[in-house]
Amino acid sequence: MPERRQLTRMLLMLAGFIFFSANSVYFLETPDGPLMAAADKFYQFDFDSIPDGRKPRLSLKSAILVNYDNGEVLYTKNADVPRPIASITKLVTAMVILDRGVNLSRTETITREDARRSSRSRLKVGYELTLLDLLYAAMLNSDNRAARALARATCGSTEDFVREMNFKMKKLALKNTVFYEPTGLDARNVSTAHEVAKILHYAYDYELIRKITSEKNRLCRVVNRRNTHLRMANTNLIVHSRYKVLSGKTGYIRASDYCLTTLVENGEGQRLTCVVLGVPGDRLRFREARRLVEWGFSKV
Repeated sequence: MPERRQLTRMLLMLAGFIFFSANSVYFLETPDGPLMAAADKFYQFDFDSIPDGRKPRLSLKSAILVNYDNGEVLYTKNADVPRPIASITKLVTAMVILDRGVNLSRTETITREDARRSSRSRLKVGYELTLLDLLYAAMLNSDNRAARALARATCGSTEDFVREMNFKMKKLALKNTVFYEPTGLDARNVSTAHEVAKILHYAYDYELIRKITSEKNRLCRVVNRRNTHLRMANTNLIVHSRYKVLSGKTGYIRASDYCLTTLVENGEGQRLTCVVLGVPGDRLRFREARRLVEWGFSKV
């Protein structure tokens, strides 16, 4: 009987590898739960399309601007230089959670370990929330405690979760992106502006990530505290601009300075992916991103 179960597991794993070469997303049921084989979809950018002429002078370490609809690169600055990306990390955290197909109606309690070196948070130790609300807290309000609780709920340990994050980057051929934990607090979590733009494109393929990161705020309920709700506001202030935000994520630690990746749409339906890394100011990153996007829309 054990041999039969082992044979079944091997056949399912083989099927997963076969499905990986298809152009769709497949869900396979294994003895351990749902296994999702990623779609065979790889984003490639056209760097030969960068327009000539005067470009905006921006105060930042690296950046890229891409026409989302055709992959044409409009602007780059040090786009392939690895840098800490801080909480932009959480885009990959969210993808791994959704890849695992976890039940988002389950709940998880914030622990003291979650709260360790987590910066400011409205999630107090002992608060119990659904995984869906924790995902909103992590993606909208960039809450580090939420990200740690989600990693634990998904894989049992941070180490196992991070292993899946890096495995996903390897599958997507993002060679300059590496993670050491799921929040972005570790300066060793690095990527490039080029690869961050691709990460955002992959994240945008997830319906729930699109929904969460395009909202302005969310009222999250603390399950084990009567009548206690927490409003999580989107840290991507481009949501308050004249452009429609389709997705995005902010990030900041001292080593990274201020960062932003966002996918925006103008009134004509044109879409641009903008990444700005290493901006020396909180509000400045949004001003520089808007300047870059405004210039970009004049070129498409």
